[in-house]
Amino acid sequence: MIQRFGGQPRVAPSMREIPLEDNPLALQSIRKIIADEFDIVILLTGVGTEALFDVARSDSCLPELLDAFKRVQLVIRGPKPAAALKKVGLSYDLKAPEPNTWRELIAVIDNSDIQLSGKQVAVQEYGLPNEELSEQLMHRGASVTAVPVYRWGLPEDLAPLKLAIREIVQGEHDVALFTSAQQVVHVLQIAAEEGLEGSFRSALQSLLVASIGPTCSESLKKHKLPVHVEASPPKMASLVRQAISAFENSAASQSP
Repeated sequence: MIQRFGGQPRVAPSMREIPLEDNPLALQSIRKIIADEFDIVILLTGVGTEALFDVARSDSCLPELLDAFKRVQLVIRGPKPAAALKKVGLSYDLKAPEPNTWRELIAVIDNSDIQLSGKQVAVQEYGLPNEELSEQLMHRGASVTAVPVYRWGLPEDLAPLKLAIREIVQGEHDVALFTSAQQVVHVLQIAAEEGLEGSFRSALQSLLVASIGPTCSESLKKHKLPVHVEASPPKMASLVRQAISAFENSAASQSP
């Protein structure tokens, strides 16, 4: 995609999904969903939703979970959980609009007939806990149960990421694309381990830094890194197109 839009890519994987194979919390939550102990279930990611189904399948209770999902109020964060539900013949009650962050999720609940006060809410987590979402749900009177089904780890092969960090420090790249909040954490972690965090931070000030969307941008800003472009809509094609366009415009404006 980068090549199609005229760029030259350096791909540096910074994450891998690690399923929580021994997942008693998820299994306990699944059993509570089946027993109708939750009023609302919030699904944040497609891969997390499918992982939840896998946990239920491993305990031979997937049919019971799918039946329970027909009874409970289902709220989803975006199109990927919707696709995961559609695969098993399920629908949902509410879906957050783009850019599909926790803010849109809370807003769509606030503007619906769903009442949170006194309700038991299960939240399928993805990687790191979404503390802001949980705080807002509890602020509205809900009791929140986190359902962790997978977490993020570093790639098994760190060589491409280390190379990309060194190349950025050496000024060999013009644009840096970030596609998740957790990427920011991992990149800074490896830069620090390589003794290059300060140089890497300084180098990013000279690059065009592009973010896939609001959640990723929040992570960059939280770690005191620049955000020059935020994709709208928050999709990969938009990210690549808008980042390259912004770089070309910037380069053109600096030409004599």
